[in-house]
Amino acid sequence: MKIIRLLPVLLLLLLLNDATAQLKTISLESLKDKIKGGWAGQTIGVTFGGPVEFRFNGTMINDYQPIVWYDGYLKHTMENNAGLYDDLYMDLTFVDIFEREGLDAPIECHAKAFANAGYALWHANQGARYNILNGIMPPKSGTWESNPHADDIDFQIEADFSGLMSPGMPNTAAKIGDPIGHIMNSGEGWYGGVFVGAMYSLAFFSNDVRFIVTEALKTIPTQSPFYQCIKDVIAWHKQYPDDWKRNWFEIQKKWSSEVGCPDGVFSAFNIDAKVNAAYIVLGLLYGNGDYTRTLEISARAGQDADCNPSSAAGILGTMLGYEKIPAYWKMGLKEAEDIDFKYTTMSLNDVYSIGLKHALKIIEKNGGKVEREMVSINAEAPVPVRFEQTFPGHFPISKTFIGKDLTDEISFEVTGKGLVVRGEAKPVSRSNWDYKGEFSFQAEMYVDGSLIERVSLPANFRARRHELFWRYNLPDGKHKVILRLLNPDSEFKLRVEDVLVYGSTPYKATY
Repeated sequence: MKIIRLLPVLLLLLLLNDATAQLKTISLESLKDKIKGGWAGQTIGVTFGGPVEFRFNGTMINDYQPIVWYDGYLKHTMENNAGLYDDLYMDLTFVDIFEREGLDAPIECHAKAFANAGYALWHANQGARYNILNGIMPPKSGTWESNPHADDIDFQIEADFSGLMSPGMPNTAAKIGDPIGHIMNSGEGWYGGVFVGAMYSLAFFSNDVRFIVTEALKTIPTQSPFYQCIKDVIAWHKQYPDDWKRNWFEIQKKWSSEVGCPDGVFSAFNIDAKVNAAYIVLGLLYGNGDYTRTLEISARAGQDADCNPSSAAGILGTMLGYEKIPAYWKMGLKEAEDIDFKYTTMSLNDVYSIGLKHALKIIEKNGGKVEREMVSINAEAPVPVRFEQTFPGHFPISKTFIGKDLTDEISFEVTGKGLVVRGEAKPVSRSNWDYKGEFSFQAEMYVDGSLIERVSLPANFRARRHELFWRYNLPDGKHKVILRLLNPDSEFKLRVEDVLVYGSTPYKATY
């Protein structure tokens, strides 16, 4: 009887022991050093990969191809190629909102700041900007039905802040990033940001890159292609531990087929989140803590070859800490740390201190304790976020060139269940990069005689609609499509480039 009565007490003690086993401590100085290492690492990585960004698509960058690095290059690039740093100034848009509006700032604040910022955007980011400016707010702004780029890399390159704010707390990082990630992405694109944020978070308490990668993957639902892709990369690393190029070839064979991004379908170009995340993991695993190898491999895998080493170098910089980033890669960094990133009022030195402040607030908010020299953190075991599926039952089957200016009406037929019409609105006499005005075409798309949508198509590049028209989940079969322009203007033109068609079953090569 005494033993039976003691069982609840023993069980409670076991549970308390399990809970306290998750309590981790880190010195305030080390925490600061790791946050600095994360932000500095991103900056180093994107600077290094900048010259080869999307210049090697569907191929690796050969070993004999030099990638420039020299003392003063960081400062020179920040001053003369400020647009390269979208990895940083996009992050800082959200960091700034947290700073001004508080850690519980409503998602509308983040969305409006992002949509109205002065920087140019592409892919899922631009799709979301257009949606928000036209009244479609998150999370709908990032769904695949509203944004053909939902699976793209955008949130993946912007999620660093979530992990750096959540040391040792990968689930908290995912929670912080969830509403922001759904501004521009969903499904695979959102998972990219969850995964990267979790790797940053776990890098505060582990010096084992394989552990960081495999534990972070636990935040992703196992049924998702993103999870399966990264799981394959980890397995191929175990199978080919000394040959990153063999692993790269395996990634290409199995995972390089694009489905969502209309620019990447039927093209060597690939901005899909899972493939580019695979290249981040490639750099981390085969770099094995070596900063140079990590940067080189993640860049030489190709495709988004500045963003991928930026993420890898940021995660590794968090693991090592600022002071242990090799001096070679910090050449000239001091001279660049007081330069505000373009479109922001924040420099690296600013974000080092702001990042620490936000991390300490999140630690306390989650039951941790901040003392004069030590910080106690309620560390979290990763758990998967919810499952989201993008483009279900949609498979690219054709892309047909149209190559006409829409002056009145264009009609064509497609056979399938979805279509995306690519093109652009711009001034006749100059590029839409230069045009700062407010002119917009008004146009309509009809399918089988029914009006599908009436849209505004700005000639201003910053406000543009990334694709002219799209519609998924049509009845599978033959459809007549009519594009109609409502307000032609001799000073502007509306170019219809091509139409991408989706079917209900994938095409299979017959060889």
